[in-house]
Amino acid sequence: MSGTHTGNPLAARVRRLEERLIGAGLVDEAELDAVLTRFLQGASPLNGARVTARAWSDPDFRERLLADAGAALPELGLGTAGGLQAQRLGVVANTPTRHNVLVCTLCSCYPIGLLGPSPSWYKSEAYRSRVVREPRAVLAEFGLHLPEEVEITVWDSSAESRYMVLPERPPGTEGMTESELAGLVTREGLIGTASV
Repeated sequence: MSGTHTGNPLAARVRRLEERLIGAGLVDEAELDAVLTRFLQGASPLNGARVTARAWSDPDFRERLLADAGAALPELGLGTAGGLQAQRLGVVANTPTRHNVLVCTLCSCYPIGLLGPSPSWYKSEAYRSRVVREPRAVLAEFGLHLPEEVEITVWDSSAESRYMVLPERPPGTEGMTESELAGLVTREGLIGTASV
């Protein structure tokens, strides 16, 4: 379990700096929001979909991605840098016998650059607390009914460590291009609350 980010000294320091800048009249909340919006412009689940499609199409890339995602992502012009601090990204692959699902039990840590802004349910206390205790039931509520023999692993993100699920490639997609494959991938599949 992660447990270091609600009291993250860097985040608290950033917030104090923001408050001082606002208090001194040098910037206002709207300007800070505009900076954040510019930062998030490149953040999209399409990035995670591209990564997934490449992994489905190129076994060597898949191997590199699962071994060290931070080193593999630049091959697609992507990365995990650019935030307030360096983040370690782990990519966890679904298999016929193992399903992965992501959560941040303390807040909403998540690889924004690859998955886009997090959905509101991801931040909810109900999701954060229940998916750890009863993941099979929570996934069923999302419409994902997994056989009992499929093991479910819940990955808890933190300010320093983020995860992305690599969904299983759907059957019957062997002749599809990477672009077509990327079109099949959803943000929920990259979180693990959907199969793709």
